[in-house]
Amino acid sequence: MHKRLGFVGLIVEDREKNATTVNTLLSEFGDIILARTGVPCPQRNCSAITLVVDTTTDQLGSLTGRLGRIPGVSVKSMLSKLPQA
Repeated sequence: MHKRLGFVGLIVEDREKNATTVNTLLSEFGDIILARTGVPCPQRNCSAITLVVDTTTDQLGSLTGRLGRIPGVSVKSMLSKLPQA
């Protein structure tokens, strides 16, 4: 399977409760994450995280599926159309 460049966008609600779970899961997938940016929003008790990934569709599906099963976490993703050489 070919890897493609893409991104994952997360909104993490109830930061105090969910941050550890999200960070642990992202660490498990660290080999596909090229960059990570996080912006906390303390007044709303949430944060936004953007990941740039180099991955297969299967790996991306595994990551986003597991993230999406965490209560209070919303996730969206996109991959480039062309596989990388």
